[in-house]
Amino acid sequence: MKKISVLMATVFVDMLGFAIIFPLLPYYALRLNADPWVIGWMIASFSIAQLGAAPLWGKFSDRYGRRPALLIGLTASAIAYLVFGLAGTMWMLFLSRIVQGIGGGTTGVAQAYVGDAIEPKDRARALGWLSASTSAGVMIGPVIGSLSISLGYAAPGLIASGLCLINVVFAWRWLPESKVEKKVASEDAPKPPATRSVSETVWEVLRHPYRRVPRLILIYAIGMLGFMSMTAVLALFLEARFGITERTIGLFFLYIGALSVVMRAIVLGKVVDRFGEIRVMRFGAVSLTLGLMAIPLQDSVLAFAAVSALVPIGTACLFPSVSALVTRWSPKEELGQTLGVQQSFGGVARVFAPIWATAAFQGLGIGIPFLVAAGVVGMVTILAFSVPTNIELSEPVEAV
Repeated sequence: MKKISVLMATVFVDMLGFAIIFPLLPYYALRLNADPWVIGWMIASFSIAQLGAAPLWGKFSDRYGRRPALLIGLTASAIAYLVFGLAGTMWMLFLSRIVQGIGGGTTGVAQAYVGDAIEPKDRARALGWLSASTSAGVMIGPVIGSLSISLGYAAPGLIASGLCLINVVFAWRWLPESKVEKKVASEDAPKPPATRSVSETVWEVLRHPYRRVPRLILIYAIGMLGFMSMTAVLALFLEARFGITERTIGLFFLYIGALSVVMRAIVLGKVVDRFGEIRVMRFGAVSLTLGLMAIPLQDSVLAFAAVSALVPIGTACLFPSVSALVTRWSPKEELGQTLGVQQSFGGVARVFAPIWATAAFQGLGIGIPFLVAAGVVGMVTILAFSVPTNIELSEPVEAV
């Protein structure tokens, strides 16, 4: 558990830097006279870079170890935040997002780290703790970002970059490698099975979507599409509906982040022990659907706060449960690569979500992205209920 504690601290600081920046992006772009649809592409540029990087990071970590991949990713994030702090043009904001996306491709590596270090029966709980660390960063980071603007518009980026540099030193010193190679006893001993290429793993998901792991990857990706559609326009929605600015947006992320931390650090492990990952995954999909559907129907901040609680509850149950099931059913020698492919499919969703959501926000109405996102996550609910609960969870069945 010491390894996981250090990983949680590392992920927390990494997400803290991310969360200092992310809520401010739309406001910074608006200061540079960007249209909402341009903001959508700026947000998507992160995911485009992450899409290409994630499976490569996963394969890199399977071959060379999780620790080197995480260290390189953290360094890339520090550089990205520095560029953000110095940005005076839109192309610099885009550059910052692209570099950050390359570093952010190591999310699957962190999940694979948990898969290496934790027994299968405890992985959902451990992934929940890992998610709680990211949620804590999401909770605190926006507040730091909003408050630091008083020091100048460069301050949030410089602070985030400094924190990430400290994080690199911390991880270098205290984060151990999780992937332990088994030594071959003799030349006659069986050799480890050959692993497939990244493209073969991706094609397996597309060719056999009803197999266990491919179906989970699609649940993750489609759920991410709905969730990120909401996230992409949330600041714009709050500004249009309630007059929220960059100096007050941090309070909303503080509220949602606090709910996420409680759910993932305290509640998730207990409900998984009681009901199992599959049932918790189903509940998360239903909760997220209802939350997205209800948000645009509210006309007061208090009502918004009440219904928006369904979103962090839903994501806390849905995504860690899906990832835990993937770690159970994936071949051990391809775990990092499979989780990287999962992140790439999620990356495709993160690319399309801000592009279509901001365009719909601008052209069709401020509530449309939320309602369409609710319909998308409704599809996830159907897929989640198609996963049978009476199957063995401890052994992989298919190659993917």
